[in-house]
Amino acid sequence: MKNNTLLYVFIAMILAGIAGLLTGQTGTVFGVPYLEIYSLIGQLFLNALTLVVVPLVAASIITGTARIACEHSFGSLGLKTFSLYFLTSALAVMCAWFVSVLLEPGIKEHIPNSAMVSGTEALQEIQKNQGDVFDTIRQIFLKLVPSNILAVASQGQMLGLILFSLLFGFFIPKIDAEAGKALLGFWKGIFEVMMCMTHLVMKALPLGVFGLVAKVVATTGFSALKPIAFFFVTVFCAFGIYCFIVLPLLLKLMGGINPLKHYKAVSPALFTAFSTSSSAAALPVTIDCVERRAGVSNRICSFTVPLAISLNLSGTALYSCVSVFFICQVYGLQPGWGMQFLIALLALLTSIGMAGIPSASIAAIIMILQTIGLPADGIVMIMAVERILDMFRTGINVLGHTCCAVLVAKSEGEHVSEF
Repeated sequence: MKNNTLLYVFIAMILAGIAGLLTGQTGTVFGVPYLEIYSLIGQLFLNALTLVVVPLVAASIITGTARIACEHSFGSLGLKTFSLYFLTSALAVMCAWFVSVLLEPGIKEHIPNSAMVSGTEALQEIQKNQGDVFDTIRQIFLKLVPSNILAVASQGQMLGLILFSLLFGFFIPKIDAEAGKALLGFWKGIFEVMMCMTHLVMKALPLGVFGLVAKVVATTGFSALKPIAFFFVTVFCAFGIYCFIVLPLLLKLMGGINPLKHYKAVSPALFTAFSTSSSAAALPVTIDCVERRAGVSNRICSFTVPLAISLNLSGTALYSCVSVFFICQVYGLQPGWGMQFLIALLALLTSIGMAGIPSASIAAIIMILQTIGLPADGIVMIMAVERILDMFRTGINVLGHTCCAVLVAKSEGEHVSEF
């Protein structure tokens, strides 16, 4: 993606903010609400991106795993990848833990009842599907081994699709050489076609970003930030420490990679993740950035990045941790070290396997609240800014994906280019 496209995206975000504030929810043109126009533009772009996600994930993981299995390096590469996933997510939770205990946003910023925004119907619907910790773990395993792979793929449930693709790719080299070569060629062709479709869709990136951001600003504005401003600031402090201290140190110390150049290389993926609030929707762009701009080989990229959208949601883990600490403090609960550790651990574990879709972390926060004995209704306190913060934490998720990919590539002896 050319540099001028990044400029167009940045301009589109500024124009979207201005347009959203000016038109609000009630503005119309020829009797048609601007909000509906923004929604249509954004949804068309989002649909075009998600259209290629399932075949792209399957083809990418199958081809990547098959090549790695042929080289007999599947075990070592997998160990490096999952170790980095765990490390980055654990460090994100530690940032959240540190900032929440230090700033105590729920104590210093009292939340009046009038600030608890509506959203109860959606909240009740989410709560119906929640269970205890064991039930959550059980659901993760059931999603890992579905009874119908086509059904879960059509529903966008990535865990089952990822496991199936890993096994499929791993066993391709184990069958007859001629049949294996034909299968690998088939999936490689699908991957290349999906990437070509992605490049076509990305030509509309500035327009799609405009529609998605304008809709959010028109719907929520910035007034929703006032009642829980300190919580908002606390989340941003944790985000900032993780993005501008922790990840750059990992890149520099573990891989000798210039953080600024890496961030610039993957910036189109970050803009896409921010505007769509979906790491799954941003996947095609992420793969394109990691391969073409960051210089990671398809062998590494096709294995690490698709896995990350379900197994490495460091931004989500960080946000869940801060949110639960905040709600505890608002209720007057001062958790001891044991409960603090439990909250941090649950935030880390519940981020694994979470859907890469907007507001998916709400379910995880509810589960953690119920586990530590707080009413799930407490999540209503953060709903006013949930949608806005969702955009930022999705960008952080994707940034973590790209950092893990380049670090794995460096560990495998690849020369990662600096864009």
